[in-house]
Amino acid sequence: MVLKVNIGVAEDVEMSEPVSPTGQYFNSSALSVSVISILEFENPIDDSSSLALINNVFLPINPRFSSIMVEDGEGDKHWKRVEVKAEDHIKLARFPEGLSVESYDHYFNDYLSKIAMDPLPQTRPLWEIHIIKYPTSNASGSLVFKLHHALGDGFSLMGALLSCLQRADNPSLPLTFPNFQKSSKVDNELTSLINALPKALSGALNTVLDFGWSILKSSFLEDSRTPIRSGKDGVEFQPINIMTMTFSLDKIKQIKSNLHVDSDDDVKIL
Repeated sequence: MVLKVNIGVAEDVEMSEPVSPTGQYFNSSALSVSVISILEFENPIDDSSSLALINNVFLPINPRFSSIMVEDGEGDKHWKRVEVKAEDHIKLARFPEGLSVESYDHYFNDYLSKIAMDPLPQTRPLWEIHIIKYPTSNASGSLVFKLHHALGDGFSLMGALLSCLQRADNPSLPLTFPNFQKSSKVDNELTSLINALPKALSGALNTVLDFGWSILKSSFLEDSRTPIRSGKDGVEFQPINIMTMTFSLDKIKQIKSNLHVDSDDDVKIL
């Protein structure tokens, strides 16, 4: 962490945070990866307060949302804080008017495919918010967050986005989700230890097997060709198409059952 302070009539403080190796890998001349997150709304979207929400709620979550990636004289990359113009990051989707919901589903998926391929400008912070006011099969309106993977992993970025939301019944309380975990009975320490030992051994064995298998796959073996993996050279440069599907929790449980996935009390579906 480098801290530069210039003392004059007023103090000008600039913080420079080194970019992690993973962040540099995800934002290079050979690769640029973004995370796309969609918030679907039951009611039509009112974007009149979008600028205020971005400036007062979204930007304070993480300093990287107000930073660009710069390179110093030694070739090292850092995050540099800049002034953010929220209006430059808000995109309002324009579709034909008066279409059916099914038609808007196709326009929505095509729009996602297009923005997934468009690179984010390096001259401003690496995120965009797309407002889609047209109804789809799943929502009356949608907000699409395009966040560069260099800003964080999917878990941390989703946590940041969810922290912007408030509970409808009591905005002062933190956002919570239903817990699908069954309530467990209080067991004595010996019973708990006996029950935990097989799980610990199984977890350790699976870790060793997965690590060994990943070494084999990365060094000697090749994934078989499937409709998902074509195996063709240069496939990463081909156009992509994003499709969306919605599954109910009952369907997810049915998939877990068909795949014989362990469904112990400590397994949660979110």
